[in-house]
Amino acid sequence: MLDVKGLSVEYGHVQALRGADLEVREGEIVAIIGSNGAGKTSTLMAISGLAPVTAGRITFRGEAITGRPAHTITGLGITQILEGRQLFADQTVEDNLLLGAYTRLRDRRRVRELLDRELDRFPILRDRRAQLAGTLSGGEQQMLAISRGLMSEPKLLLMDEPSMGLAPLLVQQIARTIRQLRDEGATILLVEQMASVALALADRAYVLENGRVTLSGTGRELAQNPEVKRAYLGAESA
Repeated sequence: MLDVKGLSVEYGHVQALRGADLEVREGEIVAIIGSNGAGKTSTLMAISGLAPVTAGRITFRGEAITGRPAHTITGLGITQILEGRQLFADQTVEDNLLLGAYTRLRDRRRVRELLDRELDRFPILRDRRAQLAGTLSGGEQQMLAISRGLMSEPKLLLMDEPSMGLAPLLVQQIARTIRQLRDEGATILLVEQMASVALALADRAYVLENGRVTLSGTGRELAQNPEVKRAYLGAESA
């Protein structure tokens, strides 16, 4: 579904990615792990059309999308759930969900079906549908961010740090939701600082270091890799 070859991203004099290669196949969860500043978020932003690509090629379902505007890429079926939720804090839960479906607003019946689907996915959002998004708890905001992304019915869902700032029980709930989405047929590219969570969810995974892919394999293979254990899993498993 997604093929990234030789991807480089620069912000001024800072090079965030240096010739990164990765692929995502339909119906799988692919995780990217790495330390802060390794280039994980820049990878997602480049795919979404939100970061300056200086070299390389991004192909989605056989179509080159490198350098296309973000709204065009969204229209093709790629949706990114941004790090830190990035909700419209002064809008209600329901309005945030409807804004997530802006590419489908002409089909009011389908939008209402999608709205009901997401309110069923996270019943707490149904209870909070008239509440301002900025007044929700962190876990509720993450649920809303996920559902807002799903309102566009993406073919490929990019998720950036969905567990950030959440209590352990909520992390488990979000992880179950991600696995359920995959079981429903979703294709997900996941960036996650909690490597143990990412590798447990992932069909395949990549390790990014200093803007380069240094390791790849199944989630289980990387979870058992001594280098990965030492660099990314030691503190979590301690």
